[in-house]
Amino acid sequence: MSFTTNQGAKIYWDEEGEGEPLLLIMGLGFPSDMWFRTRPLLSTRFRTIAFDNRGVGRSDMPPGPYAIAMMASDAAAVLDASGIESAHVYGVSMGGMIAQEFALNYAGRVRSLVLGCTAPGGPHAVRAEPAVIEFLTSRSSNQEAAVEASVPFVYDLGTARELIDVDLNLRKQWLPKPQAYMAQLQGILTWEAYSRLDQIRVPTFVIHGESDRLVPSANAKIIADRIAGAELKLLPNAGHIFTTDQTEAAQEAILQFLIRQKQR
Repeated sequence: MSFTTNQGAKIYWDEEGEGEPLLLIMGLGFPSDMWFRTRPLLSTRFRTIAFDNRGVGRSDMPPGPYAIAMMASDAAAVLDASGIESAHVYGVSMGGMIAQEFALNYAGRVRSLVLGCTAPGGPHAVRAEPAVIEFLTSRSSNQEAAVEASVPFVYDLGTARELIDVDLNLRKQWLPKPQAYMAQLQGILTWEAYSRLDQIRVPTFVIHGESDRLVPSANAKIIADRIAGAELKLLPNAGHIFTTDQTEAAQEAILQFLIRQKQR
């Protein structure tokens, strides 16, 4: 196990594979272990570095809120600890917001950018339906029950329950404390990058599930339209956790994009 310290929190990180570095940033309340469907393939071509965001997994859970910029600085600290100057960056959901902020604040450290199931924040972002907002903001203190309640909001209706159960069983091993979950959520709710996205100059790939209820897929087009030259991929029969709903299609699209960046 490896740890680094940044802004009052000890941050867990690890690495797998060899090749050009690829930084993986996970979403709200999820440990880095949730890269388990994606990371094995990416690690055959890249040196993958993953970490637990502050407030979840093996990282510290200091008092919040956790600003997105603060969590982007955690990502920079992880790269420093791993001895990496620049990397390809792939973030999902809240991790995609952190990745956007990272690209804006540490532009010279980003080789390319993959933004999955995320939004640009601020008033221009397309909001989820009221039922989703209520679920997020009134989440039960019973974290295990909340994980189960999230299923209809984050998975496509056609996804096999057996696949979902594998995800849930892993998540339940690393449930965030309610106050840490809310500290991350507060960071999301007060963040925006829409007005700054045109400053991102690195090759960018935006990928999103068409049936995403948590972060509507219209956000993907907004982001892609704001970043010059960005590529956009919408996955049919995929919700928020497209890495489970459409694992092979997502992996193929992302891997091919990243390989093209290696060849530049």
